[in-house]
Amino acid sequence: MIAIAIDDEPIALEVVSSHAAKVSFIELKATFTNAFEAIVYLQQNKTDLIFLDIKMPDISGIDFLNSLSNPPMVIFTTAYSEHAVKSFELDAVDYLLKPFSLPRFLKACNKAQELHALRTRQDKEELTAIFVKDGYAQVKVQLDEVLFIEAAGNYSKIYLEGGRLLSTRVTIAEMQGLLPAQRFIRTHRAFIVACDKISRFDRAEISIREHTIPIGAIYSQCLQSFC
Repeated sequence: MIAIAIDDEPIALEVVSSHAAKVSFIELKATFTNAFEAIVYLQQNKTDLIFLDIKMPDISGIDFLNSLSNPPMVIFTTAYSEHAVKSFELDAVDYLLKPFSLPRFLKACNKAQELHALRTRQDKEELTAIFVKDGYAQVKVQLDEVLFIEAAGNYSKIYLEGGRLLSTRVTIAEMQGLLPAQRFIRTHRAFIVACDKISRFDRAEISIREHTIPIGAIYSQCLQSFC
């Protein structure tokens, strides 16, 4: 995976660079103490992953991420634990609390690698089914049968036609990466819905069969334009 690191502290960037050099599947292409220079780089270069500090003087890591129209995967790095919840709401792959060890860094990189593999498995436009984890097995799910998906911690609950329910050890962010974007849309940090199964929606909620699904404030505009 091609990665960059952004942090206003040069010493912190040295730590990330040192750790990344020991991870065979991470290619750290560039480091930045200036987030705005990183934006220019991202516009011109393919990047799969950003190691991103949250507390920076000119722009926070969270605001930086929100400014990107099509952001890569992100692993936040920070000395402040109070930002953890917000970072996961933004679907960060992981959250590294400084100072972090090489084993903890590697764990975060492994999570990113797994998500990257899921996203690049095949052209999503041709997908009619996906495979999801069920214990040690992989279960085939026909996309035409999916009504919506609900986050359940590190798991996801897939609601299917006929009242069937499948629980899988795949996060909601990983599910979003697996599903074809032209058929499924994120409507809330905890929900993804099948667009062709929506019977009605307003600014606050969606109806699918007998289910009512909330619409998060940051997803409302996207849903309006999509549907």
